[in-house]
Amino acid sequence: MMDVLLLADLHGEFGKVESFLELSPDAIFIAGDITNMGPANSVDPLFARIDVPTFAVPGNCDPREILDVLEHSDCVCLHGSQINLGKISIVGVGGSNPTPFNTPFELTDKQIDDLLHSVLAKMERTVHNVLISHPPPFGILDMAGGSHVGSNSVRKHLSSFDLVCCAHIHEQRGVVEEAGVKVVNPGMAALGQCAMIHFGKESKDIRVELLQV
Repeated sequence: MMDVLLLADLHGEFGKVESFLELSPDAIFIAGDITNMGPANSVDPLFARIDVPTFAVPGNCDPREILDVLEHSDCVCLHGSQINLGKISIVGVGGSNPTPFNTPFELTDKQIDDLLHSVLAKMERTVHNVLISHPPPFGILDMAGGSHVGSNSVRKHLSSFDLVCCAHIHEQRGVVEEAGVKVVNPGMAALGQCAMIHFGKESKDIRVELLQV
């Protein structure tokens, strides 16, 4: 069993970090919007406080320079990349598909598709195959203003994974299952919301708890 803490949408509010760490995770996933429009180097003190392996993607509210900052931090930046953590294979895609707000890190769905296609070609599948994506899949945990605003490309590649960790839509905290794939939005870490993911020994043995600290 491995217990992984999923955080997202900190938006520069790092006051709950110690409370999150008291949950004693084996590792941490961060699904974007670590800052609130920057500055990129504001994440350095955050990762200095975390003492377990941490894997992150940026969100649409993070400046693009955050990619370089993450690469040189104690965190593993997974945007457009993949890594194996024991029996867990992790793929990452950050930013988001276009929004009406002209936020710093937006990608076309074609760019998201190209990223995922490239990374999946190199992915070494294991017992648990996980996507950390800031944007949710289209039609799943993606309602904003009465419309679905998720990424069609993330939805297109859904079947490649057992678990999709997403964020972006603050009001859509939850866990759903679609065609055997669990999708989780842990809520806003800025408000103390998070999720603990329990990975078992067997394929599809993934349990998700939504928590508040």
